[in-house]
Amino acid sequence: MMGLSVMLVFGVVFFHCLVMMSFAANVTYDHRALVIDGQRRVLISGSIHYPRSTPDMWPDLIQKSKDGGLDVIETYVFWNIHEPVRNQYDFEGRKDLVKFVKLVGKAGLYAHIRIGPYVCAEWNYGGFPLWLHFIPGVEFRTDNEPFKAEMKRFTAKIVDMIKQENLYASQGGPVILSQIENEYGNGDIESRYGPRAKPYVNWAAKMATSLDTGVPWVMCQQPDAPDPIINTCNGFYCDQFKQNSDKTPKMWTENWTGWFLSFGGAVPYRPVEDIAFAVARFFQRGGTFQNYYMYHGGTNFGRTSGGPFISTSYDYDAPLDEYGLIRQPKWGHLKDLHKAIKLCEAAMVATDPTITSPGSNLEVSVYKTGSVCAAFLANVGTQSDAAVTFNGNSYHLPPWSVSILPDCKNVAFSTAKINSMSTISKFVTQSTEADGSGASLSGWTWVNEPVGISSDNAFTKMGLMEQINTTADKSDYLWYSLSVNVKNDEPFLQDGSQTVLHVESLGHVLHAFINGKLSGSGKGNSGNSRVTIDVPVTLAPGENKIDLLSVTVGLQNYGAFFDLKGAGITGPVQLKGFKNGSTIDLSSKQWTYQVGLKGEELGLSDGSSSLWKSQSALPTNQPLIWYKASFDAPAGDTPLSLDFTGMGKGEAWVNGQSIGRFWPTYTASNGGCTDSCNYRGSYNSNKCLKNCGKPSQLLYHVPRSWLQSSGNVIVLFEEMGGNPTKLSFATRETSSICSRVSEAHPLPIDKWTSDDDARKKVGPTLSLECPRPDQVISSIKFASFGTPHGACGSFSHGRCTSSNALSHVKKACIGSKRCSLGVSIDVFGDPCIGVTKSLAVEASCS
Repeated sequence: MMGLSVMLVFGVVFFHCLVMMSFAANVTYDHRALVIDGQRRVLISGSIHYPRSTPDMWPDLIQKSKDGGLDVIETYVFWNIHEPVRNQYDFEGRKDLVKFVKLVGKAGLYAHIRIGPYVCAEWNYGGFPLWLHFIPGVEFRTDNEPFKAEMKRFTAKIVDMIKQENLYASQGGPVILSQIENEYGNGDIESRYGPRAKPYVNWAAKMATSLDTGVPWVMCQQPDAPDPIINTCNGFYCDQFKQNSDKTPKMWTENWTGWFLSFGGAVPYRPVEDIAFAVARFFQRGGTFQNYYMYHGGTNFGRTSGGPFISTSYDYDAPLDEYGLIRQPKWGHLKDLHKAIKLCEAAMVATDPTITSPGSNLEVSVYKTGSVCAAFLANVGTQSDAAVTFNGNSYHLPPWSVSILPDCKNVAFSTAKINSMSTISKFVTQSTEADGSGASLSGWTWVNEPVGISSDNAFTKMGLMEQINTTADKSDYLWYSLSVNVKNDEPFLQDGSQTVLHVESLGHVLHAFINGKLSGSGKGNSGNSRVTIDVPVTLAPGENKIDLLSVTVGLQNYGAFFDLKGAGITGPVQLKGFKNGSTIDLSSKQWTYQVGLKGEELGLSDGSSSLWKSQSALPTNQPLIWYKASFDAPAGDTPLSLDFTGMGKGEAWVNGQSIGRFWPTYTASNGGCTDSCNYRGSYNSNKCLKNCGKPSQLLYHVPRSWLQSSGNVIVLFEEMGGNPTKLSFATRETSSICSRVSEAHPLPIDKWTSDDDARKKVGPTLSLECPRPDQVISSIKFASFGTPHGACGSFSHGRCTSSNALSHVKKACIGSKRCSLGVSIDVFGDPCIGVTKSLAVEASCS
């Protein structure tokens, strides 16, 4: 028996070793695709940046990505959060790259690690740590030895971490790709670096490949990427992208699902029909790897946003919204697209497409080998429907659309015909209820932030200093202080109202205090960060204090030599406008400087200080005040935000963790917005905007994992003046679920069949499903079969409508978590013969 036990144990161990060995994958590539264990693969990827969400959110985000049809999760690696001080590393909490990658692998997905280490990403300083700027002789992103030494050290550190955890595919892990550098060949960036650019590109490629990851490396937007590096495309459209080598596959590393939001800007969005069109066109024309940037955008917690002026929200109109909720119909329509593409995979990986043009703005691509055939039919015109005859059959193509035929006969998917559900979600303010289920902020206390110099670390210097070189980005704030002695016989004392303080700054925000009182402010914008203010001032005889508070709102993250773009007051600073026309230039005087705020030095953000005051009425609508309050966590588990109505500008912390910069008083301009955007035609970041004339960002994500059930502490630093008692919590609720499907829609992709008889039996189908697992459909707000008008939330009956649509839908759906109805005259009758009819339904869940 003993011998048998030993044999059994040995057998189990041997089997386990075989299983582990079988997980190791050989990842290579050829001109068609990435090749994993000898098999070409069509891969759908999506970007999720681990520090823009919380670890407790990661499993759900990854699972929803997998459910949405993704094969790969792509993330940047952010140097500045991992090495905030040279040779001191941080991989804890939201910075736990290894944990994130392991979760991706656990879900059965692949990972793409974009090390950079320059990332852009609307991230502070493009992801570079500020200490890098101060290394003697350093020049970023060029053939510069000090820079290359640091870049190699960090890149090797990350590669070694991934190797130590056996996370590369060659070791049995999920990582199938790595990236080095980022968009260096984009526009005029590389050319601006002159003759040292090309040697740098070649060095970066050689350095990366020497690290022996066992998986391919890519460079995006790098037409001169040397072999064996794969050059990839970024953009709203990449169907016309041409590889720089016939040995590499056509890959798209960033398909922008929307655009980033800037303080002072309107909210961009991108219609899903256009995204689906772009993706289908890419695969139609030979692509085999496509990544959504972003699939989940998340939140710029703390001071991580770049720009400058990038908002705290990084929602990006992604399929998973800032809070990790599914955005419909974007998520669902793309999920159906992915299934249709995967139905074509066998044909796509076997051969190159044969592309023909049967007419103006029409294109047919066929992948055919042996008995396997798949086709893509495109109408790239923006105005007119088109009919295309293909293989003896006629196909109707809406403008700006692609139809996918996995069997070269039947349409499985049309990018212009949404078969998935849409939702209406909104944030609902949490009121304080008698049963305690609501939430409120109470026990407000405060600390005044001193105007001007208050720190023992202050220093003096002749002239005006650039801000980033002075603060090393340890704080958003830098005080410039000066005393001006005014004599009794100065001519402008008799008419102080005509004295003007003129200040010019590189940006981003500026507040001028005269003798301790705020006299004027100015701000830049995302297009021009410079600030110039002319402030009428009244000076008294004797000493007068001029205190200028210069503020950054995220550091530059993009462009050639972006690291050299300065901030702060570089002058001139002048007193001018006197009766005699004279001007006093203060720029070269001896100024006193203080990096950061007194409250930052005292650590007020964690709420534990003994300095908080509560003995009299709470001061409001005053600049430079720290506020603190306590609160209980709102009931439930739905995503939570803070509505900053009533506040000006500053930063907020919950239980010591920064939820980011707030700036609800920076509103978008009134022009250029539209509630509905025509998806037909090329998209750009200004094409589809909403929220004009309103605060760019009013709601700020408070992660549930940061909260306790009671006794939570919020700390605010208010820079400009506000009333914190107006703050309120809001939870994200779905008020309606909708769908609209016509008789002309393809059958649901889940029911795909190439058999004509089976297809006719299934037919177009409308489906609804409640977003939460504990909900059922409780009411039908609207139902019409015929020619309904409008969109979710505003449906109306057309001239043609079935009388029994509402009763049929109620019977099929109420009380169920999900329901499906065939869109057919067999179900609803025929209210208008000869007209293509649609079924539109709006329902609510509870």
